Amino acid sequence: MDILDSENLVEGDPIKDNIDEHNIPGEVPIIPISDMVIYPHTIVPLATSDKRGTDAVDYAMSQNRMIGAVAMKSKESEEISKDDLYEIGSVMVVHKMLKMPDGSMRLIIQGIAKMRVLEYITDKPFFKAKIEVIEEKEEFNQRIEALMRTVSNQYQKMVNLLPYIPEELQAAVMNIDKPIKLAYFVATMVKMKLEERQRILETDNVEEKLSKVSSIIHREMELLELGGKIQSQVQNEMTKSQREYYLREQLKAIRQELGEEDERQAEANEIRAKIDAANLPDYVLKEVEKELARFERLPPASAEYTVIRTYLDWLIELPWNKGTEDNLDLKRAKKILEEDHYDLKEVKERVIEYLAVRKLKEEMKGPILCFVGPPGVGKTSMGQSIARALGRKFFRMSLGGIRDEAEMRGHRRTYVGAMPGRIIQGIKRVESNNPVFMLDEIDKVGADFRGDPSSALLEILDPEQNSTFSDHYVDIPFDLSKTMFITTANVMETIQPALRDRMEVLRLSGYTDVEKVGIAEKYLIPKQLEEHGLKPENISFNKKGIRKIITSYTREAGVRNLERQIARACRKVAYKVAEGKKEKTVVSPDSLYDLLGPELVFPEVAKRTSNAGVATGLAWTEAGGDVLFIEAIKMPGKKGFSLTGNMGDVMQESAKAAFSYIRSKTKELGIAPEFFENYDLHLHVPAGAIPKDGPSAGITMASAITSILTEKPVRSDIAMTGEITLSGNVLPIGGVKEKVLAAKRAGLKTVILPQRNKNDVEEIDRELKKGMEFVFVEKVDEVLKMAFSEKPKTKTKRLSV
Repeated sequence: MDILDSENLVEGDPIKDNIDEHNIPGEVPIIPISDMVIYPHTIVPLATSDKRGTDAVDYAMSQNRMIGAVAMKSKESEEISKDDLYEIGSVMVVHKMLKMPDGSMRLIIQGIAKMRVLEYITDKPFFKAKIEVIEEKEEFNQRIEALMRTVSNQYQKMVNLLPYIPEELQAAVMNIDKPIKLAYFVATMVKMKLEERQRILETDNVEEKLSKVSSIIHREMELLELGGKIQSQVQNEMTKSQREYYLREQLKAIRQELGEEDERQAEANEIRAKIDAANLPDYVLKEVEKELARFERLPPASAEYTVIRTYLDWLIELPWNKGTEDNLDLKRAKKILEEDHYDLKEVKERVIEYLAVRKLKEEMKGPILCFVGPPGVGKTSMGQSIARALGRKFFRMSLGGIRDEAEMRGHRRTYVGAMPGRIIQGIKRVESNNPVFMLDEIDKVGADFRGDPSSALLEILDPEQNSTFSDHYVDIPFDLSKTMFITTANVMETIQPALRDRMEVLRLSGYTDVEKVGIAEKYLIPKQLEEHGLKPENISFNKKGIRKIITSYTREAGVRNLERQIARACRKVAYKVAEGKKEKTVVSPDSLYDLLGPELVFPEVAKRTSNAGVATGLAWTEAGGDVLFIEAIKMPGKKGFSLTGNMGDVMQESAKAAFSYIRSKTKELGIAPEFFENYDLHLHVPAGAIPKDGPSAGITMASAITSILTEKPVRSDIAMTGEITLSGNVLPIGGVKEKVLAAKRAGLKTVILPQRNKNDVEEIDRELKKGMEFVFVEKVDEVLKMAFSEKPKTKTKRLSV
């Protein structure tokens, strides 16, 4: 039941005549009314759409036009029961009734007496109850007269503050001389809660009734005066830009008086709920509370408002105390690592060791591992496997080309559009404070006027410091010590020395042909069959075919090109299958020409070293080890020595040292003394467009020069590497495993190495050394004897496997 928005009728209206002549029966139909209390001696418009309400009105109109009105305690349930209704209400007379097309009714009713419901006779099809009329005695004394004057004056003042109230209602109160009628009339006009209206009706004492009305009018006047005061204060200083602020302040004051919260307070309450659920550390909670207090004082129109809100969201959503639980099942971890990657024994052992220690010591700082190796050997994918084995979340961040330190540490909040660095962003994205965090291509980090990202990584990748990592945006220490950082690089030389010192380096040198065959069978071929929609009955690869692809179509340390060639073969077969071919294609050496075209790589060691003046060396590159052919030639001239092949300064100096040493040994080597007076020498390293540097080709250059001067070819099955000195010593070099792998791929059986590199060879896997012979030398004379002999000398120090 709802009250219409029509104006209330005032005393003196003709429809009020002869009301006292009505005889009130002992039983009347009851209309439940929501949000309103109808008083005796008042006339109000009423609308009802409830079926029981309309039925009750129809019954009353057929009888004596009398009906009871009782307020509802609450509207929580749609189905109204007698327990939802107050006991005290009013008996009313229906003066006018209008039925609407939708079935609802519009009524004009007048309260004639106060009543008490004694018993509900029925509740369907409408409420009907036995009632008793409560007579309200009209008392009159000086105190009551004073209260009547007070209420009248208060009502006049209130009406003056509300210009939209008609003048007739302002004057009506002056014509009321009965205290009860005055109390009910004013109570009808003043805004108050339903409970307060009901208490006024239920109060029997006239003086108390007037006192309650006076108190409520006083409260409403204070609210109106407060609104006027706010309006007056703001208007004095209002400008065009302050209009929105004024309206919000006015709305805030009104909502506060009504017990409602404004938009800003609602947002603050939402943030508080998130804070309570986030379980933040004490030092973070302290900062959050401080920022939230600032946030609550700012107007939403302020530029700082959004900045603080964004900052609070970052602080709340960061996983300060949230992490995943490590799966410490060592057997399971081994199984996962073996499933995902072939070989890489050292890396797998290191992960298992970490798990074992973690099992014994719960509070353990995460290791900082650096995987160094040529492209395509599985550095990045190994990080994903480690995360799966540990049961942790994985995040990969590429560092290639980063030149701004703010990418690591973020920008300070004073900048427009400031954000945390990519480290904190990654931690938030995975929602865990102990993920496996991979920093890919750490050797490609640059530096410019915006700072050096490598210097920012010094703190991030130091287990002793990263427990209090401070991002410029967050500006609160965040614990990164539980995070397992894994970095990858192709070369170590470009990494800042201090940063290199903080990481545990694990080298992934590359794969032998046997390992590549295993990787192809176990991983690459099944993957490509699935990606190309092929089944085993459509295509198969035999071992000879895979080996042919490796030796004749690829030249690499990793397996990326091998995977591309396998994918290329799968595409050819997929095309045939799509055309309707049902025969199975077997990838073998005989079918490779049709699938992959002509061979791309040819064995050239024997051909290149068949002539005098050519020696086979071993070089280390970013893509792994490689075979290097160094050529020398003599020509008529006078003491000239030319160097070509895009050699760096160190390599040129090494060539000159080799040349000087050979000149000092002309007699021992059987070279005519006048040779250097009548001839020039030219030393060249092929692939001249590729820059080359380093001292490790020293003994190879000495062998090439000796070969051209003595006109004896160097053995075609030998490769060598080592630094030469003017005194004829052979010094150790780096990248031994990569160089040995390159020699094995080229089909070279014997490798000459410096004596001090013997320990490096012993660390190489037995499978890689299988079928190869290693000769360790200390002097250049030993190199030359080995290089020009048909069979190795027994006195030479060797290692055969």
